[in-house]
Order: sequence, then C-alpha cells, then structure tokens
Amino acid sequence: MTEERVVLLDDAGRAIGTQAKATVHHSATPLHLAFSSYVVDDAGRVLLTQRALTKPTWPGVWTNSCCGHPLPGEPVPDAVRRRLADELGIVADGVELVLPEFRYRAEMPTGVVENEICPVYRVRWSGEPTPDPAEVASYRWVEWSEMRDVPGLSPWCLLQLDELSGAPGEWTVGDPELLPPAARS
Repeated sequence: MTEERVVLLDDAGRAIGTQAKATVHHSATPLHLAFSSYVVDDAGRVLLTQRALTKPTWPGVWTNSCCGHPLPGEPVPDAVRRRLADELGIVADGVELVLPEFRYRAEMPTGVVENEICPVYRVRWSGEPTPDPAEVASYRWVEWSEMRDVPGLSPWCLLQLDELSGAPGEWTVGDPELLPPAARS
C-alpha cells in the first residue's frame, strides 16, 4: 500500500510540497489542503458523523458528513467522492462547492493542531450510509435548524455553520476561481 500524503501550502494556498498524512498533525501542524463535505438528503436534512474513537484527531467528536485530504494531484471533488465512498459507502454524483475559501486552525486539548485551507462542499444524496467503523463511530440525520443544538460539534463544523447561510438547498454555489491555487483543477 502506498503511503498517503497531504499537500502542504503556503499562506496564499499554493502547493509547496507534501508530507505523510500519518505525520502531518502534531503541535506544529503545517498549513495543508483539506476539504469538508455536507451530505444533504431530499428532505433537506444533513448527515452528521461521529468520528471513530481511534482517530488521532478529534476522536468521538460529532462533525459534518465527511472530511479529508486530497492526494497530491487529485481534484478536490474527486477526493470528496473517494472519501465518501471509503468512509460511508456513499456513491456521490454531484459535488457542489459552497465555501471555496474556508480556512481554520484548531487545537485539541492534547496540543494536536489542525491547520487547513479546507474548501466546503455540498453533496445531495438520500439513503442510509454504511460507515467504515475505523472512520465513523456513528451517524445521524439532522435538521439544519437543529445543527447548533448538537453538543460538542467539531471546531471546524461550528465555524462553517457561521458561514453557511440559509437551508442547505439554498446555499450558493461557490466560485471555483476563489479556491486556493493548489485546489484549482
């Protein structure tokens, strides 16, 4: 199996190298490329996932549907599809950019840091996922209006809630020209 690598970024979002995913998150995590996605069903509910208890970053925390890192040279929408299939058994056709410029830094109580330019995507899909227990401990469908009532949401999810206005079906599709240079394909 090939070692999974993440794309390291400068402050302008340009690729400056790669690093093994297994070694990138620590107390001085370098800025790198990631993504977040929200799976929305026909009723407008959002799929929330609880991160597996064995994950090195934010184990057991409830968050948006799926997060991940594009592989070097992989278009971000393809990475969204890959991770949704791997983590949740979801085969996604439409992947829509909604927050092209989202960036955050968050520190766990253990001192491990997330430091990511993390475009956010909406995926429309209905059904019941089949989570990989190594990635997802649990899941639930939640009304958008109840998202802030979910206790202990991940820091990135809380920040994204501040930027996503209206119901998921009303989110404006983002301009791909606003993506960081390393994420434009």
